[in-house]
Amino acid sequence: MSVKAVRELSPETSSDDFVSLEEKVYRTIELLKAAREAKSATERDAARVREQLELREEEVESLRSEITGLRREREDVKSRVEKILRQIDDLTEESGD
Repeated sequence: MSVKAVRELSPETSSDDFVSLEEKVYRTIELLKAAREAKSATERDAARVREQLELREEEVESLRSEITGLRREREDVKSRVEKILRQIDDLTEESGD
């Protein structure tokens, strides 16, 4: 807008219009501040959630490893027990003859 156009508008506008415009500008500034604060809080929350997710993923991986180890151990124990039972069966068959 040119300076001439501003000068042309000046007589027609009242001080109430400027006060109203000023209030709108201040409200807009406050809304912008609130939006920035909300964005900042959301970013902090997102970072915290990402950190928690990373910890849970590490925990899940650790539990998977533990389960795999326990299954291997169970199979080893099962195999040893079966071997002992076969030996007992062999001994009882020999003594029954």
